[in-house]
Amino acid sequence: MARTVGKLSALKVVRLAKPGMHADGAGLYLQITGTGAKSWLYRFSLNGRAREMGLGSLSAVSLSEAREAAARCRRARQDGVDPIEARKADQARARLDAAKAITFSEAAAQYIEANRSAWRNAKHAAQWDSTLKRYVAPVFGSLPVQGIDVALVLKVIEPIWSKKPETAGRVRGRIETILDWATARGLRSGENPARWRGHLDKLLPKLSKVRAVKHHAALPYDQMPSFMVALAAQDGTAARALEFAILTAGRTGEVIGASWPEIDDTEAAWTIDGNRMKAGKDHRVPLSPRAVALLKRVKEEPGASNEFVFPGGKSGRPLSNMAMAVLLDRMKYDAITVHGFRSTFRDWAAERTSFPNEVVEMALAHAVGDKTEAAYRRGDLFEKRRRLMAEWAKFCSTPVAAKRDTVVPIRA
Repeated sequence: MARTVGKLSALKVVRLAKPGMHADGAGLYLQITGTGAKSWLYRFSLNGRAREMGLGSLSAVSLSEAREAAARCRRARQDGVDPIEARKADQARARLDAAKAITFSEAAAQYIEANRSAWRNAKHAAQWDSTLKRYVAPVFGSLPVQGIDVALVLKVIEPIWSKKPETAGRVRGRIETILDWATARGLRSGENPARWRGHLDKLLPKLSKVRAVKHHAALPYDQMPSFMVALAAQDGTAARALEFAILTAGRTGEVIGASWPEIDDTEAAWTIDGNRMKAGKDHRVPLSPRAVALLKRVKEEPGASNEFVFPGGKSGRPLSNMAMAVLLDRMKYDAITVHGFRSTFRDWAAERTSFPNEVVEMALAHAVGDKTEAAYRRGDLFEKRRRLMAEWAKFCSTPVAAKRDTVVPIRA
């Protein structure tokens, strides 16, 4: 009777060189590739589907060891277990056991480092690092990432949920992100204890209920002409930067980081690199005649920089991001913020002009409409925005007329 198992011998295994599959019997095969590499395969059928399971290379697994491994696989099949899925489960458990040595702080550091290049600036990474070290590390930073549960998450965020709702929301979101990252890396399993929807939202009040959202304090638009007169009387780089920020409806970071190569005198335009924009895309800003005149004056001032439009006190550095806020405080306008002037512009455009909403939103470098609307409008409405910014500059420089009594004619 022909042998159905044990067809191979140790000597034959060594001497075989022909590429292909060489059966030992009972589903065990020696596989030889075209390059001469030899490895073991266990072939079986499950639910009518052919399956193959690698058992290792000949250099690592001997013939007798391969037969033992194949026998274990056959016993698993007899018990109704898929040996391939069983091995995957064993490997997952092994990874989780190894993960017990990885703490939450270590996982956080790895996540921050992995995403550092994708974030727009170093400040973003620093904020992640500082909030996690301040609020999370003292509670469970040294614990295994696999061991983080709901009780530990609540221990971090409950004390600051009502006192510092904005910070608490960010901390919760960062914990959730890091735990999701750890799960994707196979370092933990199960539900994310920091997930908000359908989970923590059942245990904590909504942040909007804890404390009303505070918008950036803004100056009423009808006070802008008188404010601009007061601002023009102020000396210094911060005053000119704030004036430019108002005329362009720009953000603080965009304005203080403005460089002369970004300014196109011929087109009267300021192009901000996408790396400096909140949306991550290049943004063209039309410059009104007043903004152009302001830049010309700044360029001619003593000590003007060849790099930054609004240089700081240190050589090669831009103006401090707090300089304009300090100026407002000095001018006794401490109740408003620099960012609030964007809201002033938005209110003026909505109430005093007939420019379409998308033109105003593009002027503020906001995302416009849904994906379908954006797809059909591929331009940046630059010329329409140029007219809008010219009207804004004109409004800001027009003195407020003395209020007169209203005369209503009797005759139609």
